[in-house]
Amino acid sequence: MRRFAEIEAVASDRHGGGDALTALLPTPADIRDLSAIPDERWLSTLSRCVFSAGFNWKVVESKWPAFEEAFHGFAPGPCSMMTDEEIERAAQAGGIPHMAKALSVRENAVLFREMAAEKGSAAAFLVEWPRDDFAGLLLTLRKRGNRLGGTTPQYFLRMMGIDGYIMTEDVVAALIREGVVERSPSSAKGLNATQAAFNVWARESGRPLMQISRILALSVG
Repeated sequence: MRRFAEIEAVASDRHGGGDALTALLPTPADIRDLSAIPDERWLSTLSRCVFSAGFNWKVVESKWPAFEEAFHGFAPGPCSMMTDEEIERAAQAGGIPHMAKALSVRENAVLFREMAAEKGSAAAFLVEWPRDDFAGLLLTLRKRGNRLGGTTPQYFLRMMGIDGYIMTEDVVAALIREGVVERSPSSAKGLNATQAAFNVWARESGRPLMQISRILALSVG
């Protein structure tokens, strides 16, 4: 695996130089701002990512206000106590009657209540998780949540502004190119190998994980 400066130089050359590359890079949200986000906003965004997986994002976005109303504003307490019948009616009212995804709202509401019990809030649980173990957070969400495999939790955390990486096709291609993994890192072993590489590149570059992820993607082509 190459030093990150070499990978960044490739991305810079392909996208118009250093300033142009910098303009394409995301920035993590301020930790204080993230910590102030109420639990229902975290659950709403997570649920939106679950419903959007394999579906048209724009359609989900257009229907989301109806889901907000049908699912009690995504307050974890009320959502965790909804019956199957109530969830089915809520999914129908939202306009996307996918029962398995709708049921995940209840299951993930339970998870968010557990997070709050452990750390005081879901925000604290997610924000305080060490960035050098982002893979551990992804594996925890997969294990304890519902329908939180693949890139769904990665997109959720990115949308909220938490620093982390997303295993897009280009990022995976870059990781394979650098000899970090042999295939898309979906297993614990693959994710841990990915985390180790990101930690090395973070120390070398001083960049947050999301910028390293983006630069890796931009170095492919």
